[in-house]
Amino acid sequence: MDNDTRRVALVTGAAGGIGAAVATRLAADGLDVAVSDVTTRKDGLEDLADQLRASGVRGHVATADVTSEAEVEAMIASTVEALGRLDVMIANAGMCEAATLLDMTPEEWDRTMAVNGRGTFLTYRAAARQMIRQGDGGTIVGAASVAAFSASPGVGHYAASKFAVRALTETAAQEWAPHGITVNAYAPGLVHTAMWDRLDAQIGAVDGLAPGDVISQAVEEIPLGRTQRPEDVAGLVSFLASPDAAYMTGRSVVMDGGMLLG
Repeated sequence: MDNDTRRVALVTGAAGGIGAAVATRLAADGLDVAVSDVTTRKDGLEDLADQLRASGVRGHVATADVTSEAEVEAMIASTVEALGRLDVMIANAGMCEAATLLDMTPEEWDRTMAVNGRGTFLTYRAAARQMIRQGDGGTIVGAASVAAFSASPGVGHYAASKFAVRALTETAAQEWAPHGITVNAYAPGLVHTAMWDRLDAQIGAVDGLAPGDVISQAVEEIPLGRTQRPEDVAGLVSFLASPDAAYMTGRSVVMDGGMLLG
């Protein structure tokens, strides 16, 4: 497939974990891929972009703090300048820290809501504006979570932010459907990434548990009996970003190994 017919995707939070797996999968699906993360993680982005190029597609790096309107708009502009257009936006950037509501500081609440809520809004909006300018539709995919369906103690701010992503996704899907833009989100369960290792340590410290105990106890409640891999999530995102999902919009799709069945 030549550059004129290949679709272009942009993935935020791509320096590791789910974002890197999604970028790799979309490249394997034949898309040119721009990858983004905060400036301090640029080296990881450059390595990933090199890997994408080695696989035969075009790769591009566009750093941004998703809480900054100016940086998000510059990220979109950089992608379009380098790769020609934007067809698929994967708003994957997010954060999670553990804190009970009684102990949580307003700053902790604000930071989580800024990255997960404001950051997703700014990314969705900038991508949609570019797709509307192009005039031929597009696909936007956000990062929800099982926490967007069922909140848990210790991560109330995270759950609230992911409920917000669900609501934003449903609203955007309705408002932008006349422009041919679909908007969906993926809602994974316990994905074993560096973020979950931090949560394991933070929650374990409060509950007096040894390292790894929080994750192992959670796995006991998962019918499939294992943590989720970033590649599992990437498979779902691959579908949501594909023409096979062209008639699907406004949905936050749970992929959790059965966690919510209990």
